[in-house]
Amino acid sequence: MRFRAKIVDVACLNHFTRVINTIAKLAKTCTLRLAVDKLYFILSDKVANGGVSMWCELNQGNFFDEFQMEGVAAEYNEIYLELTPENLSRALKTAQNAKTVKIKLTNKHCPCLTLAVELPSLSSSSRIVTHDIPVGVIPRRLWNDFREPRVPDFDVSIYLPVLKTMKSVVERMKNLSNCIVLEANLNGEMNLKIETDLVSVTTHFKGLGNPPWVSEDGSQSSPQDRDPESMAEARIDIRKLLQLLAGQQVNPTKALCNIVSKRIVHFILLHEEVSLQYFIPALA
Repeated sequence: MRFRAKIVDVACLNHFTRVINTIAKLAKTCTLRLAVDKLYFILSDKVANGGVSMWCELNQGNFFDEFQMEGVAAEYNEIYLELTPENLSRALKTAQNAKTVKIKLTNKHCPCLTLAVELPSLSSSSRIVTHDIPVGVIPRRLWNDFREPRVPDFDVSIYLPVLKTMKSVVERMKNLSNCIVLEANLNGEMNLKIETDLVSVTTHFKGLGNPPWVSEDGSQSSPQDRDPESMAEARIDIRKLLQLLAGQQVNPTKALCNIVSKRIVHFILLHEEVSLQYFIPALA
């Protein structure tokens, strides 16, 4: 089981750092799955127990100049590691002006992801800062716990408004209530609602558009028989929504959410070679 990778390009390094910073805001611990051509950051708190889950997928070729990986076995050519993303985020903070960053799976008293950051130097010798980030190796028998979550059979799928705007609205609402109702329809309309004994506040968004979805058999899978005006809604923990909106540094080119009425809200943020899925369960 071996892994080593290298980033030289500054833009790639900055982008990778932003992705890690986002994940550090969303998860205290997560699973890093290394495959031949992709990296995955996975948080799989059981939604049934009220936990959020996350699936972030990166094409390694768009970030790394070198990437070598040998999995646990020839037929299972992957590595699953448990790590604290905040530790990785902190290590990358020292790499902002780095000439190169090398990442390697090592064994120093315990398994570690070792980052060797080569910093620019005035002399001919280079300065190298090394960070050892402890990780846990997840055994093969537990891998099935970390499969990609399937897209739920949603009632409504809708593009999100500008995330900064949405964030400022939700930030103001969080002072009024611990939960927020997110509702949307197939006419491109979405409402954010707070309802308490003392106050009722609604913010309306119109003209957002509804993404086309194609099912596995190739047919259009949008709920065709649904009344376009009819709202699908879910009441969710406002802090978990704000965690996503305030924490994301992916700056997506596309952002959408799928609502399964009264059950779950599934957010998808896409930016070129990064996709981030985030699932927030509805409150009873």
